[in-house]
Amino acid sequence: MAELLVLERVSAGYGEACVLAEVSFGLEEGRSLAVLGRNGTGKTTLVETIMGLTTLHGGRIVLRGREIGRLRSDRRAAEGIGWVPQERSIFASLTVEENLTAVARPGPWTVERVYAAFPRLRERRRTPGTRLSGGEQQMLAIGRALVLNPKLLLLDEPLEGLAPIVVEELLAVLARLIREEGVSTILVEQHARKILPLTDQALILERGTVVHSGASAELLRDERTLEAFLGATGRRAAGRGASEVHAR
Repeated sequence: MAELLVLERVSAGYGEACVLAEVSFGLEEGRSLAVLGRNGTGKTTLVETIMGLTTLHGGRIVLRGREIGRLRSDRRAAEGIGWVPQERSIFASLTVEENLTAVARPGPWTVERVYAAFPRLRERRRTPGTRLSGGEQQMLAIGRALVLNPKLLLLDEPLEGLAPIVVEELLAVLARLIREEGVSTILVEQHARKILPLTDQALILERGTVVHSGASAELLRDERTLEAFLGATGRRAAGRGASEVHAR
């Protein structure tokens, strides 16, 4: 498979503060990557760096053979990166359908196909974003990213603050996207045991550096590494309350 995304010794942060230190990895077309680590280890900074929302202090970011490290975030989106941030960032005053049609681009992922993946959104198609539950907002945020028909999908903590039943529903959809549809995905999560079964590869960040990289299936069986770098994070169940403190 051709490499879709390559990071070479990327150091980045916010202003003069450097959060990531010489991070390197590659992701092939149609493959998926879990980005794990405790709070404050640089997970969100990593996806924001790929999206162009941080200061790049060094290294290269290459998407489909093109260096994008100096492109603005809107240009990176045009190059094929879809991003679902922690805040979801839906248009709160627009209906579900207006949220989707406002950003849709030509490609296999249409509004109807998003409705097929998320039947609840079809039921709520005329409902304003302000009246959606947290789980429905997350579904809409993912649907908005999909109708952009991205080459690479970035998901930042998609399970955070959701009820357990919604978490399971969302995991089932993510499994279909990744395993059956082959959507190239980088998935940042606290809940290692929830997402490792969905992904091909995994890396763990500690203080802004990669301390582990390998196959997700192998990491899932590696109790020592999970405990050493994730601790309770590697064991705890998803679906904790939205009041949980959230760090970069």
